[in-house]
Amino acid sequence: MKKKIFSLLLLSVLGNNAFSQCAVGESEVTIDVTTDQWGYEGYWELVPAGDPCGGAGTIFAGGNPTVGCNGGGLTIVAPGSGGYADNVTVTEGPWCFLQGTNLDILFVDDYADGGLTFTVNIDGLPVYGTQIGIGAGTTIPFTVTPAFNYDMELHHLSTFNYNNSGNVEIHGHLFNWSANAITSLDLNYQIGTDAIVTDNLIGLNITSFTEYDFSHSTLWNAAINGSYSVKVWASNLNGNTDENTVNDTLTRTIIIGDGIPNIIDDYIGIIAPQHAVILNSTDGVSVPRDLDFHPTLTNNELWVVLKGTEDSGSSTIKVSDAGQPGQTSLLQTDQNAYHFMSLATGLAFSENENFSTSPGVYDANHDGGSPFTGPTLWSSDPLIYAQPSGGNGSHLDMLHESPHSMGIAHESGNAFWVNDGDHNSIVRYDFSEDHGPGMHDHSDGIVRRYTGLGIVEDPIQHVVSHLVLDKPSGMLYIVDSENARVLKMDINTGSQTGTFTPIEGGIAEASVYTGTTNSVFIGTGLTRPSGIDIIEDRLIVSDYATGEIIIYDCSGAAAVELARLQTGSAGVMGVKVGPDGKIWYVNAESNEVVRLDFVEVAGIQGNELIEVNIYPNPTTDFINVSFVGDNFSNGKITVKNVSGQEVYSQSVTSQKEKIDMRSFSKGIYIVTVEGQKSTLTKKIVMN
Repeated sequence: MKKKIFSLLLLSVLGNNAFSQCAVGESEVTIDVTTDQWGYEGYWELVPAGDPCGGAGTIFAGGNPTVGCNGGGLTIVAPGSGGYADNVTVTEGPWCFLQGTNLDILFVDDYADGGLTFTVNIDGLPVYGTQIGIGAGTTIPFTVTPAFNYDMELHHLSTFNYNNSGNVEIHGHLFNWSANAITSLDLNYQIGTDAIVTDNLIGLNITSFTEYDFSHSTLWNAAINGSYSVKVWASNLNGNTDENTVNDTLTRTIIIGDGIPNIIDDYIGIIAPQHAVILNSTDGVSVPRDLDFHPTLTNNELWVVLKGTEDSGSSTIKVSDAGQPGQTSLLQTDQNAYHFMSLATGLAFSENENFSTSPGVYDANHDGGSPFTGPTLWSSDPLIYAQPSGGNGSHLDMLHESPHSMGIAHESGNAFWVNDGDHNSIVRYDFSEDHGPGMHDHSDGIVRRYTGLGIVEDPIQHVVSHLVLDKPSGMLYIVDSENARVLKMDINTGSQTGTFTPIEGGIAEASVYTGTTNSVFIGTGLTRPSGIDIIEDRLIVSDYATGEIIIYDCSGAAAVELARLQTGSAGVMGVKVGPDGKIWYVNAESNEVVRLDFVEVAGIQGNELIEVNIYPNPTTDFINVSFVGDNFSNGKITVKNVSGQEVYSQSVTSQKEKIDMRSFSKGIYIVTVEGQKSTLTKKIVMN
């Protein structure tokens, strides 16, 4: 074997094209090396498995020899000092190896953060694709094994872990590791021990080493809430058996549960909702700026992002069983939050259980140079998030085109919308496939900058301007805090009118979009709006200056204000409708996380509580108004619609009054009962 390696080393010195055909029992190996924008920082060697870097058995050395085997983290090289060019792919080889030979790629990065990406081709097929070298030193092992004739991997199951009851689509990605193209297959799924459901797919053309997105034609009728084991696999490849059974099947536990109830109208007519403080400074809360709930609603898991400092980066607090007697909280800071989560302004979850944060910093490198920052993608998996990962943090991806990002909203998959304060624009980021914890590959990133909306950032980048997407309609609601307004933009409008030079090269797209359909949705009644959320036809907006949370009807062309809830303290930023349907918010001045609870309004006469009961609610015809106590005699009952127009009025003549509402339109009405010493208000729904 040593003699074989020596001859290979000699031939690699003579030229990379020395082999044109390998002997029987051997396979041809080539290695595609893809660089990032610091190609000169990388050095690597191909060695027999277990051999050291720089040893006598080294088969091939590539990259910058100045870095060498011991240069990781020393920052000893500069641009133009040698090695590979930036953002290129170079093919090294070919070499011939006996099949079954075990080899290592040994990688060293001068700065110990970025890296090279390696694709090992065996007999012309990328059997080991996208192997990432990163950090001060990385070993990438592989075995010279030709591809199977038929090998289909169930690569990813993208059906969400949490779904509402009803029809659920089983969908995901297959990957064809076969040497042959696949033209037909059976796609199967099984729920628990139920009968297998098979979809026969024909007329396909899944070429070797490519991915195929699938959606099973038969929906799963998940009628009952609960936890289910779902198994998915492919079989019958071109009529043949899969030769590699290790990667055939994926099994996942999927929870079927209720959605978020829309009970926002229960706040209407409540003068002072009760404030349940969920977390405060004793729990580590310091300048909270945003919050969101994990998409598995039954977990009742709340995440809060804290501002932190530019030097330390931001932190998160995860609250399990939030707002319940046994709640627990965990304060976490990623090991490289200094770069990937600096002065975070927002946090938004995806249904796939990843989340993204928007950075309020100008330059995440903190070196006084060009701006270099943008939204970061994270995993909520406790085994990944904030866990060590080669010195480059646990982040899944980062794109660097939006300094002073002032808020973030999720769209779908790994796609998010960012309020870009530095460019006064709204930017859509699609991370596509993440590069893995702590890795470095942005080649599939898509960035689209939408201009012309006239957004202005807080000049000191403190008061955030959040945004939220109404996914069914495609309407993006954008807080413009400095202009005291909320904008509405249709994300399905606009067109590409140009490109821009990205701060970090090598991404798939950097485009400029103009001509969106947008309008001022809320132009009055706000002082310093900051937080925003939506549920069906109800929009809630927080006002940082006044501490109010305002509820709007957003079903029409312009917002209609329904209620103003007093929190009693300025500083309210992020606001969210929780799994319980209630309003949750963070206050950056009082360092609190709060839930607003309902409190029925009642009157006081001396030391006696005076109650008014109004029922039924909802109603389809009549409501009854009954009194406990006598101070409402000679009082008055009025009914107003949500626009504040009085539609009914009568005097109180007895302890029980009946109001005929059959002539009223369907909707929400505010019933007010005025007595000698008390005024009571309640919201009524007319169905």
